[in-house]
Amino acid sequence: MFIEPHIGPLSDSLKKHGWIEVICGSMFSGKTEELIRRLNRALIAQQTLEIFKPQVDSRYHKDHVVSHNENTIRSTAVSFAQDILLLAGNCDVVGIDEVQFFDNEIVEVCQNLAYSGKRVVVAGLDMDFRGKPFGPMPDLMAMAEYVTKVHAICVQCGNIASYSFRLDSAQETVVVGEKDTYEARCRNCFNRGMENKNND
Repeated sequence: MFIEPHIGPLSDSLKKHGWIEVICGSMFSGKTEELIRRLNRALIAQQTLEIFKPQVDSRYHKDHVVSHNENTIRSTAVSFAQDILLLAGNCDVVGIDEVQFFDNEIVEVCQNLAYSGKRVVVAGLDMDFRGKPFGPMPDLMAMAEYVTKVHAICVQCGNIASYSFRLDSAQETVVVGEKDTYEARCRNCFNRGMENKNND
């Protein structure tokens, strides 16, 4: 279980010490749910927030981060990672959902936010539909002070799932979708599905 490093209004001394938290996992593992939980706790603690998501993710709502369980929190959709630096202002906490959809510039942006004294909480897929590390996630996980990997349940066998299996034949890395496009699968069921695709 993750325990927030600090709960309550930030003192001037604490504001000088920022850090990065990464929440990662497969589709349907509760990444966004955990992000919203942490951000809501920061709000209860009277910390100021700015929350962002990539413009490409418009599945639920353009102005909110929305979990699969339909929990929501206000957010700003941005096209480029650098936009976050411009819009973060003097807030205490920055939240970023679907961080894997940004290019590698997001790593430097998160570093700069943390160096400026902000708590940076990001959530994203750690692996793409091929089971390979996804975009900037490996660098973010390496540089973060805190990394939490959450898991889904494999829809094929019921075991712990950490892979996102794409149901269609699209080959683009970025395909925004839901349960009609992806399944959470364990390692064995994912590998079996990929082998079946390759043999078709």
